[in-house]
Amino acid sequence: MASPIRRKHLAALAALALCAAASLAPAATLAQTDDEVDLLRAAQLDNVSGVSAALARGANPNARDSSGETALIVAMRNEAYRVASVLMKHPRIDLEAQAPNGNTALMMAAFRGSKPAVLDMLAHGARVEQPGWTALHYAVAAGSTEVAALLLERHAHVDAEAPSGMTPLMLAAREGQEQAVLFLLEHGADASRKDGGFHLTAAEFAIKAEKPWIAKAINDYLARAGRR
Repeated sequence: MASPIRRKHLAALAALALCAAASLAPAATLAQTDDEVDLLRAAQLDNVSGVSAALARGANPNARDSSGETALIVAMRNEAYRVASVLMKHPRIDLEAQAPNGNTALMMAAFRGSKPAVLDMLAHGARVEQPGWTALHYAVAAGSTEVAALLLERHAHVDAEAPSGMTPLMLAAREGQEQAVLFLLEHGADASRKDGGFHLTAAEFAIKAEKPWIAKAINDYLARAGRR
């Protein structure tokens, strides 16, 4: 699993297409009630009693912070998994709610590489994927092959396409996640695909991102498999 520093670096690299860098930005907006402000602040800090108290006072479990993220997404982003578990049990929780950039709570749990959190979300009925960016993209961007394996077991599409046509393999290659790249290739990812924006293959994305060792790993794998 990537270190917290490495994860923050990955988040910055993926900002164009994935998620904004993690922060503890002020949660309040003019549209929020005091209880919702309390809920969101407690969610950032994994404060179970604070979240429970805010919910008991009638706070909306799907309240959004100033960036448009729901309390559940905020919890997953900040690795506040105890709070996330409380929120998921709420009868009005929306597991599929999206932030303005398309992030879902499952995507953030996958990006954080937390298999227990991903399993918890799936047990509560979260969808493995949706049109566009998927939890599998996020898992391999962070180098979490364990979460990626779990998602594939739940029928995630190994070559799922983001809006730009970027597949998980392309993203893992761009982020320099060699083990994730090899894992995806071993699970049938198509290295010949090109995205719709740059028209690059995964190996070419690696070259463009100045990670030639990733391109070599892809080409060596394909040569061994007779797929070049």
